Amino acid sequence: MTDAEIKTEAFLEAINSMLATGEIPGLIPKEEKDTKALECKTVYMKDTGVKGADPSPLELWVFFINRVKDCLHMILAFSPVGTKFRERSQKFPSLFSQCSIDWFLPWPEDALVSVSRKFLDGFKLDAKKEVKAALEFHMGKCHDLVTDVCELYF
Repeated sequence: MTDAEIKTEAFLEAINSMLATGEIPGLIPKEEKDTKALECKTVYMKDTGVKGADPSPLELWVFFINRVKDCLHMILAFSPVGTKFRERSQKFPSLFSQCSIDWFLPWPEDALVSVSRKFLDGFKLDAKKEVKAALEFHMGKCHDLVTDVCELYF
């Protein structure tokens, strides 16, 4: 999801809360919390290795929340251009402190050629070394050209 697709800031509030505490307040009613906790009892006993024990509903709920936190993955893409990025970092600190931030910058051409060389090493090619080297260079150059064409298109 990109930041342009966010229609209301309340959505970011929910994600911020989920990242900070593992829960979104008011999302699951009390009755359903107890039901969810009891539904994961067998998984809890299997994971902890405890047999015959009767864990409390609170223990089961904490286990459930921890499983959700471990298994939930989401990707958010924010543009650092403009004031919204700065405002959102102040309003929703968990979006930035509880996440991995990857800055995607263009790769140099020699790095792209190196990746293609490593990738092609796993394939048996019926070609001369010069042809294989030219193919590796071509693959790296194609990726570099895509960046140039995207900028031109934009």
